[in-house]
Order: sequence, then C-alpha cells, then structure tokens
Amino acid sequence: MNINFELYKVFYEVANQKSISKGADKLLISQPAVTQAIKTLENELGGELFIRTPKGVILTHEGEELYNYIKEGMNYFINGTNKFTSLKNLEEGVINIGASATICEHFLMPYIKIFHEAYPKIEIKIINDLTDNLIKDLRNGSLDIIVSAIPSYKINDIYYEPILELNDCLVGGNKYAQKTYKGIKEVLKEDIILPKKPSVTRLNFEEFLKNKKLDCNLKMEVVSQNLLAKLAENNLGIALLPKEFIKDKLDKTLFEIKTELKIPKRKLGYALKNKREPSFTVRKFIEILKS
Repeated sequence: MNINFELYKVFYEVANQKSISKGADKLLISQPAVTQAIKTLENELGGELFIRTPKGVILTHEGEELYNYIKEGMNYFINGTNKFTSLKNLEEGVINIGASATICEHFLMPYIKIFHEAYPKIEIKIINDLTDNLIKDLRNGSLDIIVSAIPSYKINDIYYEPILELNDCLVGGNKYAQKTYKGIKEVLKEDIILPKKPSVTRLNFEEFLKNKKLDCNLKMEVVSQNLLAKLAENNLGIALLPKEFIKDKLDKTLFEIKTELKIPKRKLGYALKNKREPSFTVRKFIEILKS
C-alpha cells in the first residue's frame, strides 16, 4: 500500500481543529483542497473518518482509532523536527574529538575554549591516543574529528585538511648548547631521544634519515612529548620536538642544535572520514579551527 503522508497530515489537522475550515487555515491551503484530501483518504481506506455537523466535524469510531495512531506518529515527527532544529542551532549535542595530549595542550586548547564559550550546551568529549588508534576510532564512528600531524602517506578513506606547519628540530639541555658540532652526523652520534613509533614525528624523521643516508644513536623512545622535553632539559640526550610546541622553553631550558641539514616540515590538520557528512557541531568546530 502506497501511503500519502500529506493526506494523513490533513486528516490530523482537521481532527485536531474539529473543523475543515480551521484545518485549512492551519495548513495554509484552501477548504476545497482539504475536503478533497479527506475524501481521497476515506476512499483509500474504504470508510468514513468524519461526521459533518453544523458546528464542524467529529471523528467516527474508526476515525478516532486512526487518529490515536496518527497523533503518536505526528508527535514523533514534531519532536524529531524540534530535535533537528536544536542540533542545527547548537543548542544541544555532542562532539567527539581525537588528539594527542601534546596537541591538546599546545594547539587545541584555545579553540576548545572558544567553542565551549560560544556553545556551552554542547558536550565536548576528548580522546587522547596515538594517531593510528585515533584513525581507527574515526573509521568506526566513535570519533567525529581528529586533530593530528598529517601522515606523509595517503589514507584512502580519511580526508585531511592542513591547518599549520610544524618545524621539527633537535634540542638539548645546557650541556649540549655548550658543544660545537661539525655537522649533523656528529650530532646524531650523541644519545638521541625520539617519539615512540608509530608517531608521525618519528616516521617523518626516519624518512629524512633514510633519504640522507644517515644513522642516529637512538637511546630512548617515549610516547609523551612533554617527557621528551623533560629528558632533554635534564641533559639525558638530544630530543626531536616540534619547535611550535616548545617556544616557551627555547633558549631558556632547551637549545636548538642547528645543523647544515633541515628536517622537512610537517603539517598539522584535522581529519574526517570520507563520504561522511559532518554534523552541524563538527562544521562549527572546523570554522573555529580555521579562524
């Protein structure tokens, strides 16, 4: 059976108003159009829905039974529309953001604050993890958006949009700042501290070493970039860190070890799953990120 929902909408309003003329006014259509719609629905159902009286219309017994079901359905439609409008206006909702603890601390925090102040009724959930794990969560739908360093390799089902450039550098404490090096090969003979695989920072650095046919004296691997910085500050080795995330420490407790070769720049950006339309909440968050 092909159901014409417009006919049921007309039936619902006429039953509510107990009047064809008032139903027509509510629906913003003519009385003859309402009368015709009711007649068409009665023909399709094979029975009368209303009894005409001098004061308007009243439902037949069968019409009353139908109305009880239609009323419940219309309430769902109305509630659904209200919910959609509320989500569209960012009056409620949830955003699930994935990012490393370092990116949250050194990049994302101001944007999250702006978003929260503008839309305080939106629940913000932040998941900290390695980029590979965040991408898996984005794929399975438990994350709406991730903010991370963009991998050098393409991921077919993930769309990345760059936001800013990252400049990785080799840094050490005051012990290393006092040394002079003839070149990068000599620097790499020192104790080197790197982010643990599969960090994008680490992969980018290893690709750089491979292209330049260089080796490094890897002594420690850690997940946290804050720990990387602490180890370097305490003269436990030379660490690889993004310059943008240690600006407040450079030339104070950390010192860049400058060499003749520069590590290639990387890009930080946000990622979405391909072919999945972002929610109103995610779109607004992206606007704030881009601003």
